[in-house]
Formats: sequence, structure tokens, C-alpha cells
Amino acid sequence: MIRHFLTGEELTGADLHSLLDRAAELKADRRASRALEGRSVALVFERPSTRTRVSFEVGVVELGGHPVVLRGDELQISRGESVRDTATVLSRFVHAICIRTGAHGQVAELAEHSSVPVVNMLTHDHHPCQALADLLTLRERFGELDGLRLAYVGDGNNVAHSLMVLGAKAGMEVVVATPAQLSPHPLVGQVAGGQAEGSGRVTLTQDPAAAAEGAAALYTDVWVSMGDDGIEQRRELLAPYRLDEELLRRGRDDAVALHCLPAHPGEEISAGVLYGGRSAVWDQAENRLHAQKALLELLVGSA
Repeated sequence: MIRHFLTGEELTGADLHSLLDRAAELKADRRASRALEGRSVALVFERPSTRTRVSFEVGVVELGGHPVVLRGDELQISRGESVRDTATVLSRFVHAICIRTGAHGQVAELAEHSSVPVVNMLTHDHHPCQALADLLTLRERFGELDGLRLAYVGDGNNVAHSLMVLGAKAGMEVVVATPAQLSPHPLVGQVAGGQAEGSGRVTLTQDPAAAAEGAAALYTDVWVSMGDDGIEQRRELLAPYRLDEELLRRGRDDAVALHCLPAHPGEEISAGVLYGGRSAVWDQAENRLHAQKALLELLVGSA
């Protein structure tokens, strides 16, 4: 059994498909599990949040547990207490620690010194819980994931990284189109390629039209995230990577549009695509809840 969920690398392909199976069951019956009965989960938010905060808090409650929601400024870590000491102390109180923060190293250090499971709710480098929800959404729309082509266009950020890792592990063909200056980290590509299963593979390109050709899903994210520098330069670089009606037409006839939200209609995605009939964005948002419940059940419920 896996101890922590930091990047998605911890799961085997079999683990991933089993988790998605369970997420679908929990979606069909939201009261099907009380796996966290009598248990508490620390939810640490060092960055503002809507979907992550609500989906995790509701998920813990629906599993019978107690969410302990902590903002970064409510912890002594904001006043200089070490990550190690924080991990050690929280492990004495709660049954799992979930954290949304900036530097990925902080999550890794927390996991190193924690005696309870640690879940990465989001870091600058990885967003694996979002990718779980994305895969659940695609499986609902298309059935099998193996061999399915997913085109990600825009900034090679944490969302792109997690799609590469978990998409390839699920057997998908993940094509990531970014400007050269904003390409994904090469080590992530190596990991994703090395862990690919079935028909899974990752391809990097600078051509959004080529990436979209024949894709079952076209995915994008905001062009400017919290903490990004050079905002105007980023917008200029990313302007050719907008997910609009023209780009969507390059995909399959039944292709769907994906976005992890929050969105800026008219910037990285057109309003017509975001709110149109081929948008699966709102299913993605809902599926955060069900995928994360399955993950918490896996990590904590059987411990």
C-alpha cells in the first residue's frame, strides 16, 4: 500500500485504475463509504483555494472524518518552526496531512518526517489530485483510457506535469504543446516516459495545432499563476496556444475541452469553448471530490 501521494509516481497502473474504479463507485453513491469514521485529516492551505478546499473538506466529512482546516498563517511554520517539527507534531494529532503550498520540496520534507500519509493538494511542480479527476472525467466520457490522445496546450506547469505522469501511466498518449521557454521540466518527461504503461507515451511539441490533431480531449490552464513573473511576456508567448473553437475542431468530432479552473475566458480559453456543449470542465471540477475520496480511502481508510 502506498504511504504518500506527492506526484502520482507512487501509484502503479493497476493502482491507478483501481482508484478510478472506486471513485466511480463513490460518485454513484456518495454515502457508500465511512472509511474515515473517527479519524481527523489536517488540510493545510498556504495558498488561496476554491475547488481544492471545498472538495477535500466535503470529502473528508462524507467519509465520516473530521477535517482540520489550517491556513498557513495559523501554523507556527509561518513563524519559523521547521517543516520537520510540524510534520512530527501533526502526525501525533491527525491520521493524514494534506497540503497546498508552493515549493514541492516542502511537501517532500513533510512526507519524509510524517508518520501518517501526506497528500499533495498542489505545489508549483505537481497537481496530481487534479490529474486523478481529469482521468476520471475522460473515462466517463470515453470508457477506456488506453490509447486515448490528450492534447495539453499552454504553459508547461504543474498541471501539465501531472497529466504527463498519470496520463502515461494510464496508457494515454499525452501530447504537450508549449512555447520553448515554458516547456515542462525535462525530468518529469523522463519519469513519465519511464513509467508509461500500455499504449502510454508522452510527446512534447511547440505546435498546438499538431498536438490537437485527432485528440479526444484538449486541455489548457491559466497563463499566469500565483507567483509567476514576466506576466506580459508570458501572455505574448502563450497567445498562439489559446484553446478556442478553431483548435477544438482539430480534435476528434467528439473531442471535449478541459480546464482545471479558475479560467479567464478570452485569454487561455474562449468563452464559447468553456461554456459550450463540448466542455467537460464542470465534470472535472465535480470529480475532484470523488477521486480524492477514493484516494483518502486508499491512504487512510485501510491504515
